[in-house]
Amino acid sequence: QEDGHARVLQRQVQETLRCSRLLAVCQYNSMADEDLVTLRRYLRKHNIHLHFVLNEVVRPVLEHSKYRNLLPLFVCRNVLLASPEPRAREMLRVLKGVPQVTLLGACIDDTILSRQGVENFARLPSLEVSQGQTVAALSLLSSQTSSLLQQGPAHLTALLDEHIRRLRDTEGPTEPPPGQNTGNH
Repeated sequence: QEDGHARVLQRQVQETLRCSRLLAVCQYNSMADEDLVTLRRYLRKHNIHLHFVLNEVVRPVLEHSKYRNLLPLFVCRNVLLASPEPRAREMLRVLKGVPQVTLLGACIDDTILSRQGVENFARLPSLEVSQGQTVAALSLLSSQTSSLLQQGPAHLTALLDEHIRRLRDTEGPTEPPPGQNTGNH
């Protein structure tokens, strides 16, 4: 019966791994039940779920998955934080106030990160901001190219206008073209 229970728990871990873009492994030190409930509530606000996992259940699942590099983190009493979105910034903000839960490492969008790597990832701008910055940079380059391409013809036109003006100034009064009446009959 214990094997059946372990298989059920392993399937739950597999499902959590499959549905999550953020998986964070944390060391868990005992805390008051009220504090744990508060922690879970704050995490859920950001769609991050806290799972207590037994090493003997999670290790066999990780051994046969793309997350096998997380295995060295499962040596003590651990919790797994999982989210379908890479909410590293929000997770770190919540964990900052909870010294009983220490981030050891994480896997975000299939990239294994140390604690420092997660902190660096959290400082990155959002995808929308990055896309906006890229579009702005590309727009600036195209407008500069357009401006440069328009400068040549505009400069040529100005030179030709100046040349025509000088020609007119140096010619002085000219005879009227043939066929026009000068009025001296």
